[in-house]
Amino acid sequence: MKNHIQFLIALFFLYPATVIASTSAELIAAALERTKYKITYDGSYHSIKYPGGDVPLNIGVCTDVIIRSFRKSGVDLQKLVHEDMKSNFSQYPSKKIWGLSRPDTNIDHRRVPNLQVFFIRNGQKLRVTNKALDYSPGDIVTWMLPGNLPHIGIVTDQYSENTGNPMIVHNIGGGPELEDMLFMYQITGHYRYIP
Repeated sequence: MKNHIQFLIALFFLYPATVIASTSAELIAAALERTKYKITYDGSYHSIKYPGGDVPLNIGVCTDVIIRSFRKSGVDLQKLVHEDMKSNFSQYPSKKIWGLSRPDTNIDHRRVPNLQVFFIRNGQKLRVTNKALDYSPGDIVTWMLPGNLPHIGIVTDQYSENTGNPMIVHNIGGGPELEDMLFMYQITGHYRYIP
């Protein structure tokens, strides 16, 4: 009986770690793949299908790196964000920031403040620190760029030889890149989302 209980306890602690590791690995692989595409930075509004919609593949912004990476690993943030917003619209900043009165499947998931709320509501909000070791592969980080521009990226399992910081896949204007930029701007959020 004692061995059986010890086995169950071990399984309880090991299983979540296995799920996190495999999900993170898929997300990181998908994010790193994004860096191979030539993308013109363009955040203009597009009418797209729902669910599974996407803007033209040759354009995108920082949120599209997140959306496309999660979608490649089997998670449709367009659908998930929309469903959560339909039931909890007042929890999202769409009315306050953009003056919207209802969800919009074409754009809601492409806005950093909406993704921040979604990850808080449906994932884990983690501490924001200035310690590189606190940021695990697969974590999502948001920043505020100069000019009050929200930004988002994915922490990878690759590390800078110069600083030891985990490298980030993001699109800050030149297309998806792998870059040592975790502490270049003010961090506004740190999240983990395991669907």
